[in-house]
Amino acid sequence: MTHRGLEPPAPFALAMPAAPALQKNFAQTAAALRACRICRDAPRFGAPLPHEPRPVVQGSADARLLIASQAPGNRAHRSGVPFNDPSGIRLRAWLGLSEAAFYDAAKVAILPMGACFPGLDAKGGDRPPRRECAPAWRTELLAGLPRLDLILVIGQYAQAWHLGPRPGGLTETVAGWRDILEASTRPRILPLPHPSWRNNGWLRKNPWFEAELLPVLRAEVEAALTDAPGERIAARGPSPSSA
Repeated sequence: MTHRGLEPPAPFALAMPAAPALQKNFAQTAAALRACRICRDAPRFGAPLPHEPRPVVQGSADARLLIASQAPGNRAHRSGVPFNDPSGIRLRAWLGLSEAAFYDAAKVAILPMGACFPGLDAKGGDRPPRRECAPAWRTELLAGLPRLDLILVIGQYAQAWHLGPRPGGLTETVAGWRDILEASTRPRILPLPHPSWRNNGWLRKNPWFEAELLPVLRAEVEAALTDAPGERIAARGPSPSSA
């Protein structure tokens, strides 16, 4: 179920950039976001953020790849660097990218659904993304990314926003990656689970992810970062499996 405040604006669209006349300056919007304190000073959903906000985003108007993620973890909060933790190591391995390529803001944008670390729950896990963030900032940030060739939607919150309502949960969404990829044009879209160690069990139960999706993912990422926008031949995966 999508939390109120994390649903996409209506009418729903697949996160396509706005027309040139409506495109915003990404750098200006990102700078304004980094100064945002709405989740602490004017929370709309629940208690204020219990620590000093530190929005963590990356990108530029020339970015070709968008990593639409969940929310920064504690390490990213402390450092200001997205995915500088074991989840980031796994994600970069999935994508086939070095640290230098992953953190090249001229080509790779990283926009979590909630830009600030949301804090920990009673079990020590990260809380869901703050629900104030996406309605306030996401549409304007996406409008500043006119050259996107590929969007990777990581986890249920990003998938709900970028893909709209879908039957089933995260497993069904990720298992439907071929249909999602083929239905998208530019930017192309691929759904992924979160690379957290908490999903190790999911990865063991779903071996098709590494066997079938990851090779296509790496080909799509390489194409997006090396070819001219809209001029590449789509990477094709193997025939659908029963998974």
